[in-house]
Amino acid sequence: MLRNLLVGLPVMLLCLLLQAVFVSVCLRYYVRFKHARLGRESLGLDILLLSVVMVLTLFGNFVQMAIWAILFMLLGEFSDFATALYHSGVNFATLGYGDIVMSAAWRLLGPLEAANGILMFGVSSSVMTAAVLDVIKHNVARLGRHAGS
Repeated sequence: MLRNLLVGLPVMLLCLLLQAVFVSVCLRYYVRFKHARLGRESLGLDILLLSVVMVLTLFGNFVQMAIWAILFMLLGEFSDFATALYHSGVNFATLGYGDIVMSAAWRLLGPLEAANGILMFGVSSSVMTAAVLDVIKHNVARLGRHAGS
C-alpha cells in the first residue's frame, strides 16, 4: 500500500500541476479574447469562446489519462499503450468497469487515479461554468444597455 502511495502521489501532483497550467492558459486566453472583442457582440463568438474552453480543459484531462497510462506501462502492468490508456480512462472517469484489472501489487493505483480524475473533472467543470456565467452576465448587461436606450 505504501509503495502505491509513493508511486501514485507524485503522478497525482504532476496532474494537479498540469491542470493548473491548463486552467491558467484557458483563463488567460479567455480574458484576452473577451477584451479584444469588446463592442463586437455575436452568438458565434460566444460559442467559439466556450468551445475553446471546453476543448482545452478536456484535452488537459486526456493528457492526464495518458500520463497514468504511461505509469501503468512503466510498472509492467500493460504491454500496449491502447490497453493502458483504456484502463486509465476507466479509472480517471470513475467508471469502474472491472473488465481489465491490474495486479494485486499495483491495484490501489486505480482508486488513486479515480480520486485524481474526479477532482480534475470538477476543476474542469468549474472553469467551464465560470466561462458560461461570464458569457451570460455579459449578454444580460448588453441586453440591459439596449433596453435602456
